[in-house]
Amino acid sequence: MFEKILIANRGEVALRIQRTCRELGIKTVVVHSEADRDAKYVKLADESVCIGPAASAASYLNIPAIISAAEVTDAEAVHPGWGFLAENADFAERVAQSGFVFIGPRAEIIRLLGDKVSAKAAMKKAGIPVAPGVDEPLPQEPNDVVKIARSIGYPLIIKSAGGGGGRGMRVVHTEAALLTAVQMTRTEAQAAFGNPTVYLEKYLESPRHIEFQVLADRFRNAIHLGERDCSMQRRHQKVIEEAPAQHLNSRSRIRIAERCAEACHKLGYEGAATFEFLYENGEFYFIEINTRLQVEHPVTEAITGIDIVQQQIRIAAGEKLAIRQRDVQFRGHAIECRINAEDPYRFTPSPGRITSYHMPGGPGIRVDSHAYNGYFMPPHYDSLLGKIIAYGDTREQAIARLNIALSETVIEGIKTTIPLHQELLQDAGFLRGGTSIHYLEQRLAKLAREE
Repeated sequence: MFEKILIANRGEVALRIQRTCRELGIKTVVVHSEADRDAKYVKLADESVCIGPAASAASYLNIPAIISAAEVTDAEAVHPGWGFLAENADFAERVAQSGFVFIGPRAEIIRLLGDKVSAKAAMKKAGIPVAPGVDEPLPQEPNDVVKIARSIGYPLIIKSAGGGGGRGMRVVHTEAALLTAVQMTRTEAQAAFGNPTVYLEKYLESPRHIEFQVLADRFRNAIHLGERDCSMQRRHQKVIEEAPAQHLNSRSRIRIAERCAEACHKLGYEGAATFEFLYENGEFYFIEINTRLQVEHPVTEAITGIDIVQQQIRIAAGEKLAIRQRDVQFRGHAIECRINAEDPYRFTPSPGRITSYHMPGGPGIRVDSHAYNGYFMPPHYDSLLGKIIAYGDTREQAIARLNIALSETVIEGIKTTIPLHQELLQDAGFLRGGTSIHYLEQRLAKLAREE
């Protein structure tokens, strides 16, 4: 087991990783920008290194600075968390070349699965269903693009091969809009991801977003930890997540979960992987694989009792998975609310100092947050302030507990999305379960029209 791990991230994920390290008796090094000097996880770390000014490009995305921090502190491994460099193959490669262990899959696997075109091809080989479309990059010739679009049928979605986090996508309903939309998406993809490659898929009208969690070790052992429903989202950004998903076809759910684990086995994947699907009319369609820890991992931990961060660390340290598929037991239901420092309806960021802060407790409640009374929420980064997770024997009990938890939560001095969560937990569509990925945006649009 490692003696010291460098955490190459910030916010609540840095604290989350740190807590598991402390449980395992592993010392932690936290890198931070000048803006995060007073963060809770910086104070709790065994060592901390300032790697630059507030701007991400000069700090959390500064690969040489992070490698240097690992060298001067004698860290043995680097945990990338999520976001920033977590799925950057060049970073994983540099970490390994510098003599450290990257806590995640090998660079070549990240590169293969980070490109959506090559990832789809790999999944087809593994017998995993993909969305109708063409599994090759769109050609430059406009007439060829039009022919491909006609062969798939409208509406279509243009996707960036190197995209992620809901960016690099555009829906097209008519041929007249196609070529302009393709060019715009290429330009945005080049600017955002350094890769202008795009491809086409059939656009599904009312799908759900279902994802499967897999763990795999270097000995080609792979298991799945069931699925999560992440359909309650806005502009492809998840708002509420839960496990297990409601109203799924049981046979196809088990089949897809097993195929995801088998795909990791065939690829020689090491670490935690999340297979994301669109689900419509009883069918699953592969979207992408996330080669990192997910923000919503706590709901899976709640229903399985398995610490996913601990498993990531053990796998990276060269241990065999001590858990077999038959050992994984699914119990109860868990729901997570992402608390963002944003206006709850306009979603404009709300940085600033928290003047009053109280988090809930009670049976089945977990809070993952790096905030505290007096904490200054910086304007430079993602607005995620933390998450409140509720577990219950049933979905109804989890919802009831989450309602109570939100009513007890106090965050003053800045705006948060808590009022929106409180409304959604009373919403008839959410209470039924199984809403599509468009449900929240349609609901918000209706509210805006009524104002």
